Amino acid sequence: MTDTPAIPTEADIHLIQRIIPHRYPFLLVDKVRDIVPNTSAIGIKNVTFNEPHFQGHFPATPIMPGVTIIEAMAQTAAVMVGVSMNMADKDLLVYFMGIDKCKFRRKVVPGDVLEMAVSVTRGKPGGKVWKFEGKATVEGEMAAECEFTAMMDLPKDA
Repeated sequence: MTDTPAIPTEADIHLIQRIIPHRYPFLLVDKVRDIVPNTSAIGIKNVTFNEPHFQGHFPATPIMPGVTIIEAMAQTAAVMVGVSMNMADKDLLVYFMGIDKCKFRRKVVPGDVLEMAVSVTRGKPGGKVWKFEGKATVEGEMAAECEFTAMMDLPKDA
């Protein structure tokens, strides 16, 4: 009998960086928790004034750009898939294929903690194309929601 290592239910910043290639200033998720393999996860983004997009969006009234909220949801989904498929240190790349039904409901500003709940609506272990539903909230209030499709560029040995 071989012991299969348990799939983590949480990814800290170190594991996140071992799964997805994003780095500052474009790594937009600080932690992923409540990972249910191939099903769902919750990403956490601590929004701070030091982020470079706030210098121009908008200096007098800093607001996190909606496209970066969607990107943060996608990074959360990529981490969930990467954890599910044991992709740490395997050079996983993920590409957007589509973004649908995107709506923005409230501003996200410095000091907010953005929680991004993502769930798989189509995809399977080892599959290349996955579809997700994402909802981003701040203190339980909806900030953004969308559906998105991504292609997992899996390494040849995966």
